[in-house]
Amino acid sequence: MTQDLSNIATWKELHRQPQIWRSWGNQLDVEGIRAWIADQSFDEVWFCGAGTSAYIGDIIAAELKGTRSVPSTDLVQRPAHYLSGARPLVVNFGRSGNSSESVGTLEALAALTPEAPQLNITCNAESALATAQTTGPRKTIILPEETHDTGFAMTSSFSTMLLTALALFDAPCDVADRLARLADQLDDLLPRFGGTKMPGRVVYVGAGPLTFAAREAALKVTELSAGKIPAIWDSTLGFRHGPKSFVDGETAITIFTSPDTPANDYDADLASELRQQFPNAQVETIGPGGDIDVPMPFGMHWAAAICVAAAQVRSVEWSAQLGMNVDDPFAGQNTLSRVVSGVKLYAVAS
Repeated sequence: MTQDLSNIATWKELHRQPQIWRSWGNQLDVEGIRAWIADQSFDEVWFCGAGTSAYIGDIIAAELKGTRSVPSTDLVQRPAHYLSGARPLVVNFGRSGNSSESVGTLEALAALTPEAPQLNITCNAESALATAQTTGPRKTIILPEETHDTGFAMTSSFSTMLLTALALFDAPCDVADRLARLADQLDDLLPRFGGTKMPGRVVYVGAGPLTFAAREAALKVTELSAGKIPAIWDSTLGFRHGPKSFVDGETAITIFTSPDTPANDYDADLASELRQQFPNAQVETIGPGGDIDVPMPFGMHWAAAICVAAAQVRSVEWSAQLGMNVDDPFAGQNTLSRVVSGVKLYAVAS
């Protein structure tokens, strides 16, 4: 390692996740917020966010019926397409809660569906999402300050927003117990996720919700390496249809394996095929019975945060090995920033 990882904020933040989940499970007013949701009038639940915050919605919508992922980057660009005649409950995710698209989403909702109920989930109590004034019903959830990651990459903010939404929209459960059990699992796994050889390029794949966990995992690699380690993602079956051309002997391929049949059979077949065809590549399975065994007793959607943590650990290690500023890989370049701002927002015709 070229850097002491213990001095890197992102490293500390990703390792705080188990502690945060345990504490938050005892603080979140699940019954009260579920009751508020039940009182609202809507046809569909929309999960909105940009980048990693959008992938949260992708993971959930891939599993929970009656929900839809509508990235704020799509909604802001084509507000009338999404909002005309719609009756959604809009769940807005945002670490900073101040990105241009978060603001643009609030403006589009105010112009086209002002009575739509909104549930805003953010890590920043002073953000636009937290302080928005709306005509329709609004509920705001402020996550613990520890989730407001100071590093460039979203780690605890991603996982805690995801688990919060699952606690509210998945089947009722003992949330405090579930988050504590997931935290115990991640505590055991974090040391096992590290120490891997830095690859030339990276692939993550999975099925269902794990497809979009793979998307977030690939993003961590490209973000924290500032693009020096190319990474792609896909579904297990979709990967053969062209994207497999990305693989060479220096590629690390991770398959997030499903607990469900027949999805897990397809996962196993792909792993076997890749090991045979690319003997010099690093092929690894993470999931039930995998090379790194990750039981998923609550389903893939609840386990997604744990799978992504593997990529968080490795991305930090590889970034440090590359000599990057892990907490701000684009420092001095003025190309990417921790909070996307400065996007010109155009008026929404009501």
